[in-house]
Amino acid sequence: MKKHPLEEMMYPPFSGFPREGMAFLQRLKKNNNRPWFQKHKEEYEELVRFPMECLIASLGPLMAEAAPEFEFQPRRSIFRIYRDVRFSKNKAPYKTNIAASFEVRGNKSRTERPGFYLGIEPGEIFIGGGVYMPAGDQLKGIRQEIAEHPEDFLQIIEDPAFKKMFKEIMGERLQKAPQGYPKDHPMIEHLRLKQFFVGRIMKDTACLQPRFVATVAQVLRTALPFVRWLQRAA
Repeated sequence: MKKHPLEEMMYPPFSGFPREGMAFLQRLKKNNNRPWFQKHKEEYEELVRFPMECLIASLGPLMAEAAPEFEFQPRRSIFRIYRDVRFSKNKAPYKTNIAASFEVRGNKSRTERPGFYLGIEPGEIFIGGGVYMPAGDQLKGIRQEIAEHPEDFLQIIEDPAFKKMFKEIMGERLQKAPQGYPKDHPMIEHLRLKQFFVGRIMKDTACLQPRFVATVAQVLRTALPFVRWLQRAA
């Protein structure tokens, strides 16, 4: 596994997301405009982005043995704070959360690939994995794999640890059976899914403690067999 020791040394161990960082995101919700953000950008870097980078730097070693193919890089894994407003009625320029995705190393696909996600915002934390917006060909492949090899899929999602952590697969579903599958197909409830991801939703206070990074690692490790199955299927 390729390591980045110099980058890891730049970050102290994660000591908890600061309350001031959460307060900054709340203020940004009320002042979501360029002049205000430019005036307070250093606060964002210090109170929001840097703690998230520390979290990811601490998360990487915890995931290295279980998921060596995934990349946990503080600078590259975090989403930009700038919103794409080209096709949105909401023209607010900035996101009011801090989030990161963790993908397989060297992934250069133009379509979304199965991976992990962590999002922190005032009021809620989401930790999970899967594929949120599968392309048509990906969705076709996932459904075909479920229909042709249901036992492999069910072994993962019915595992006691998986069920305890996630309860069920999240995402939107078709109202009817997808094209090519009968409505009474034994796997129809799973075949109707349009999105395939799992996750844990927590209160925002969970990230204030140093042990939060261990919580994130536990959730991601539990989701790992499901994410790997999606990688093969999609």
